[in-house]
Amino acid sequence: MTINKLSTKEILENNLARSAPERMGNLKILLHDLRSMHNVGAAFRSADAFGISEILISGITPAPPRPEITKTAIGAEEFVDWKQFKDPEFIFPQLKNGGFHIIGIEQTDHSIHLPDYKPPNEKKLCLVFGNEVTGIDECILPFIDEFVDIPQFGNKHSLNVSVAVGVTLYGFLQKFWD
Repeated sequence: MTINKLSTKEILENNLARSAPERMGNLKILLHDLRSMHNVGAAFRSADAFGISEILISGITPAPPRPEITKTAIGAEEFVDWKQFKDPEFIFPQLKNGGFHIIGIEQTDHSIHLPDYKPPNEKKLCLVFGNEVTGIDECILPFIDEFVDIPQFGNKHSLNVSVAVGVTLYGFLQKFWD
């Protein structure tokens, strides 16, 4: 059997011919206090790949247009809607009023492992990702409805936030796949 890699044009045609599950399109990501523009760019790239509707940016997280973001996102920031907020505490009431269930991706004493997590029936979800070193700020923990973590088995106790975004989105895609 001969295997042929698809061309970039064929990959794009395949991607545009299919749709993400509806619940993925109703999912938002909140990036709070990320420091690295490369991590922000990677989050945009993953959001585009998984059909995410919008990225919310808050705190010190850099926002487009920035060459460092575009370099990693390879232009995905042009296809994923985004909004920037200085203070995340103003975002949460808006999300709640819009019917969003807020899920913090963080290691807490109440976190549910991603493979075991069963999303609520609400159609709209917002996944919150925090700072590369300190995680989700203590001041916004009370606004979060549930916490989910990614089980790990090695000696290091964390993943890069951009990797965590990709792993988490794939985990949710598996849960929503028809």
